[in-house]
Amino acid sequence: MLDALLQLDGRLLVAIQGLHVAWLDPVVSFYTKLGDAGLLWIALSLAMLFYKPTRKAGALALCAMVLGMLATNFTIKPLVERPRPWLDWPITPLVKEMDPNSFPSGHTCAAFAAAMAWLRTLPGRGERILVVALAVLMGLSRLYVGVHYPSDVLVGALVGALCAWVAWKAFQVYDGRKNRVL
Repeated sequence: MLDALLQLDGRLLVAIQGLHVAWLDPVVSFYTKLGDAGLLWIALSLAMLFYKPTRKAGALALCAMVLGMLATNFTIKPLVERPRPWLDWPITPLVKEMDPNSFPSGHTCAAFAAAMAWLRTLPGRGERILVVALAVLMGLSRLYVGVHYPSDVLVGALVGALCAWVAWKAFQVYDGRKNRVL
């Protein structure tokens, strides 16, 4: 059963690789590199700390991303040790990846950790839609550039969303205690 799912995962990624468009390759490669070490999401979160209406969103996103990094890069990836797709499939990645482990996608985890924290806390509906779209695009970019399997991206998104939920719940507990009348 697991072998069949892994084969399906690989075949789906090879099919995605057949969708490349020459002018899109550098655009997607640039966008996916913005996610290296969570830089895009960290920078946006830090910027939010300086504006009162978005301060909570920035702080919660930073907390969620720290949880996501601990879960993906320091726990799941070393335990699973799934090799990058180009090592097992006829794929030429568009970007270099130094981490040999593929599962789950840390880029996608960071994007969804930030986006799901922002989704709960940003004031504007348009902003919330935009951040979710940016997270989805980050996950898709990891497939397009050929450095992750679809299941890596899906699990990265789920771990990121879970980390945002944990950060939100921790904030609610903290806020409830802070505002409790003695």
